[in-house]
Amino acid sequence: MPYSLAIFDLDGTLADSFPWFLRTINDVADRFNFRRVANEDIEELRHASSREILSRLEVPLWKLPAIARHARRLKAEAAAEIALFAGVEAMLRTLTENGVQLALVTSDSETNAREKLGPAAALFAHFDCAASLFGKPAKFRRVIRRAGVEPAQVIAIGDEARDIEAARAVGIACGAVCWGYAAPAALRALGPDHVFERMDEISSTLCPGAVARMSEATSGNVGE
Repeated sequence: MPYSLAIFDLDGTLADSFPWFLRTINDVADRFNFRRVANEDIEELRHASSREILSRLEVPLWKLPAIARHARRLKAEAAAEIALFAGVEAMLRTLTENGVQLALVTSDSETNAREKLGPAAALFAHFDCAASLFGKPAKFRRVIRRAGVEPAQVIAIGDEARDIEAARAVGIACGAVCWGYAAPAALRALGPDHVFERMDEISSTLCPGAVARMSEATSGNVGE
């Protein structure tokens, strides 16, 4: 099934924010009085679901909105430190040039998201930002309505278990990237529709005809 709409997560999927997160998490823990993350905890947490992480760090659910607001402020201050992964803009441009609408659903603010994306922000037709930790399904539904497409034509692409869970909650396909916050093995265990190990695999999977044409054109030029 070809996809007409691709809904992207931002942090860990398009933007390389995990190093910033590791530098920042314990300051946030101290401020909001939850358990600090030791170096030896990191790999274990990368294999855990969002609810398991909250439990292990002893984060009360009622504190999540305040933590999210604080994190957005910190991200705004650190925007210059958080770059896009290599190949993001080329991948996004290939999708749009082949008729795939792009949407961004993220826990970050739209202002922060646009700053991180830079010129690539112009490629997105839809933004629905400031999602709560478990609030992506509602935002996915809203973006799908705005885009005017059927759920069968939509894929959500992210780097965490909750991205997969949110896609399944609204009946759309899900793709997991292997370069973000969650461990690839943890994501594979959930059986997403697609697993992407490299950035260019997103465009080759969603637009196989376009990639094939580009390959043929390159081969033809070599023989001239």
